[in-house]
Amino acid sequence: MTTFDPTNPLIVQGDHTVLVEVDGPKYKPARDELVRFAELIKSPEHIHTYRITPLSVWNACAAGVLASEITEALVCYSKYPVPEHVLTGISDFASRYGRVSLSMDDQGLLLSVDDPALAEEISRAKQVAPLLTHRISANEFLVLPVNRGKIKQALIKIGYPAEDMAGYSPGETISFTIRDFTLTGNRFSFRPYQQQAADTFHAGGEARGGSGVIVLPCGAGKTIIGIACMNQLQTSTLILTTNVTATRQWKTELMDKTSLEADFIGEYSGKKKEIKPVTIATYQIMTFRRDREGDFLHLGLFDQRDWGLIIYDEVHMLPAPVFQITAGLQAKRRLGLTATLVREDGKEDDVFALIGPKKVDVPWKEMEGQGWIAKASCCEIRLPMPDDIRMPYAVANRRSKFRISSENPAKTDVVMRILERHKDAQTLIIGLYVDQLKEIAEALGLPLITGKTPQKQRDELFCQFKTGEINLLVVSKVANFAVDLPDASVAIQISGTFGSRQEEAQRLGRILRPKSDGGRAYFYTIVSRDTVEQDFALKRQMFLCEQGYEYHIIQDNDL
Repeated sequence: MTTFDPTNPLIVQGDHTVLVEVDGPKYKPARDELVRFAELIKSPEHIHTYRITPLSVWNACAAGVLASEITEALVCYSKYPVPEHVLTGISDFASRYGRVSLSMDDQGLLLSVDDPALAEEISRAKQVAPLLTHRISANEFLVLPVNRGKIKQALIKIGYPAEDMAGYSPGETISFTIRDFTLTGNRFSFRPYQQQAADTFHAGGEARGGSGVIVLPCGAGKTIIGIACMNQLQTSTLILTTNVTATRQWKTELMDKTSLEADFIGEYSGKKKEIKPVTIATYQIMTFRRDREGDFLHLGLFDQRDWGLIIYDEVHMLPAPVFQITAGLQAKRRLGLTATLVREDGKEDDVFALIGPKKVDVPWKEMEGQGWIAKASCCEIRLPMPDDIRMPYAVANRRSKFRISSENPAKTDVVMRILERHKDAQTLIIGLYVDQLKEIAEALGLPLITGKTPQKQRDELFCQFKTGEINLLVVSKVANFAVDLPDASVAIQISGTFGSRQEEAQRLGRILRPKSDGGRAYFYTIVSRDTVEQDFALKRQMFLCEQGYEYHIIQDNDL
């Protein structure tokens, strides 16, 4: 008979949620196990709530986690007996992964099901049936290669994720080497986890490799992992990024770390339309059209060369039109890079089906413990609303309430007190509302970057910040993604996008690169007390708590 330890932190409930007591001695090892196969959904101070879903289990299976490992972890750390049907459900979820597979033979693209009865059931599903062209045996069907992505989307919607073993076209061959020394003379080699992630993605060139998502914290070098994957494949590559700044950072890193020359790397953006063996484009240009009903003018880039690899940087930002075109690109190797698979539109299953399953997911705190990213302290500072805006707030609708509380003018004084605490630190002041950012920048005499800042000026300011010429910078959400500011050690968030966990991850990531002096990073969020902003701030904590960060809440007069 199994005995249960009252110091165990998990309470596994019948609805597949797991309550986690944060204050116990076994919290950290239990959390490290749990994040491999469950999703955090709620994180107040003492009890966190996770949920085990089919997708969370399928991602675990794709990463090599066995159903037995999941159930053993739950039993090991559970305070009470784990409901039997939950253990059975996990085994059932896991058993569905790989029951349906895609392969390529002389007849074409083959969908195989491991059981004739299941094959019959799947063939009758309204999402799947139109995509099957011919039944060649009791459990095998032919599918048009152009529908390879669509059928994977359809199958995951009915609960049977397909394991895609149909292989990839090699693409146009290119040749380059990795530098032993960067252009600035620093010794360079891939970190062990970077090489391991690339190896996991590549899988020795087998069909099991070549598509999937690598989840690593900001500052861990996801761009370098992309370069490591390119190095293994030596094939023409299309890289999709979030903005022009990220595009140019990719080009800089490629030239700094590899033998690729500038004229071998193209930039495809609003201002340049270069198509080279390695081409870097923005999501914005790929989804540009002249009006809402017009054609997407630049999606043809996917057909401009024989790409052997497509890299989706910040894959959680992948826009719907690029999803659609990706469904038809399943013969290309596809690599997604992100710090968080959380999507605000709930399309995580489409990422799984079209880009690939999660291949690598290293906990942020594990990376911190190994010294690859900076240690971070996260603090929420609550302050009251001034009397003169309490009545406008009281009579506003909920959306207006959020903006009024987010733009609380008293936040400027709190920003100044934080800056006083961290004199001379490389500090980013980050917000959502441009008018608020302008007011703070003008009040403190600081440079400001928003979406309207010309690219040349953005590049100059980012460069001045990186070199230490300036140490304070006010930035809008344009700095959320793929901006390399390695010496930033303090981030002050004055407003954010409602309850976006995704944004919280990206903003914390701006300050997580390891510091040359080994120092700590500090992440502050300023929130108006007893408002809807405080309600949304609770949701924004989720990602940080999931990654193991302690989240302190203080009042402004305690700062």
